[in-house]
Amino acid sequence: MADTKYNGLGRRKSSTARVTIMPGDGKFMINKRPAREYLMSDLLLQDSSQPLEITKTSGTFDIRVNVKGGGLAGQAGAIRLGIARALLEASADYRQSLKAAGMLTRDARKKERKKPGLRKARRARQFSKR
Repeated sequence: MADTKYNGLGRRKSSTARVTIMPGDGKFMINKRPAREYLMSDLLLQDSSQPLEITKTSGTFDIRVNVKGGGLAGQAGAIRLGIARALLEASADYRQSLKAAGMLTRDARKKERKKPGLRKARRARQFSKR
């Protein structure tokens, strides 16, 4: 039973995180580096490990994450969704608490595309009346 693995896929903006959790002592690795070393910000680290705090499983799973694309904030959001989905695979009892906290919802917001004739998606050139 020690080799039991649960997988979850999380996406946010342009980031994709493939999360594997397995019973262990709470090691958290992101792209083969310790999570604190990779995410650096305490806020992002707290955001990405939120599903563990909600389900009160903080020291019971080893977490291995492979994440790519986007910036650190998007990657932290992707990791959060991936961990939540992996926890669901581990036990369906977590569904109620994770769903109530909004951890199972994919944040569909993405960067809006640039339109022709504008500088950015909505930013137009400065208009001079005179």
